[in-house]
Amino acid sequence: MGSTKQKPNVVKIISKTILIILGGFIAAYGLEAVLIPNNVSDGGVTGLSIVGSQLFGLPLGILIAILNIPFIWLGYKQIGKSFAIYSVLGIASLAVGTSLMHHIPTIIHGDTLLVTVVGGIIIGFGMGLALRNGGALDGIDMLAVLLSKKLPFGTSDLILFLNLFVFIVVSTVFGLQGAILSGIAYFIASKVIHIVEEGLSGSKTFKIITSQPEEMVETIRDRLGRSATYNIVRGAYSNEEFREITCVINRLEESKMKEIIHELDPGAFVTVYDVAEVKGGNFKKKDIH
Repeated sequence: MGSTKQKPNVVKIISKTILIILGGFIAAYGLEAVLIPNNVSDGGVTGLSIVGSQLFGLPLGILIAILNIPFIWLGYKQIGKSFAIYSVLGIASLAVGTSLMHHIPTIIHGDTLLVTVVGGIIIGFGMGLALRNGGALDGIDMLAVLLSKKLPFGTSDLILFLNLFVFIVVSTVFGLQGAILSGIAYFIASKVIHIVEEGLSGSKTFKIITSQPEEMVETIRDRLGRSATYNIVRGAYSNEEFREITCVINRLEESKMKEIIHELDPGAFVTVYDVAEVKGGNFKKKDIH
């Protein structure tokens, strides 16, 4: 029995490993082919490493490896072994990637806006891929994951905050314009990280308290092909019983959902939540027709 359980685990570990390494190489490509040649830096430990390599002429890969060590140790101590191991993989592939790609042709020259956008998207995609698979490509991201457990802030907010200090350092080498462009690139990267980590489809939960629950549920089923559930809720003062409808939809259906609600009961009480992940049940869409 035991061996059947183990197999998917090995497959999972291998696929995670491959995706994290791929993430590292993608981020390295974004740095070497887009950002660094145009004097735009990344954030985080990578950003500090870029500054160091410009100042002291040391290879970027080596600096990335060395400067991340204390953060990896922190991650190992505080977050866990697998996170640290996966992050070592990611950071190592980023470091090796920058060394291997050091002489690849720059794909965009001079157009600063394009550089920041394209560079930000590429490194964000690489970093998001790693984070989604349980590793980080940057020590500061690890520090942010750790701080977010202890402080009332999200990981992405902390990443941006910690990087303020990095961009102050960046400005000493790349000048203010370079630092601002790096900040923009990094901001774009952080948005892309969010999309990659959470998935593009993104789901939303609608909770609706309405005077016509049956009609609402039927219309949602007919027009969106989504099923819903009821919760019985009570008004705190009136002690009146309501049926609260809960329905999970994907982000693309949101405007259609709002249309339905508005049409049937403009006065319905609606709360909408972002959903990080949907698993199981019959969430796969039923045909509407």
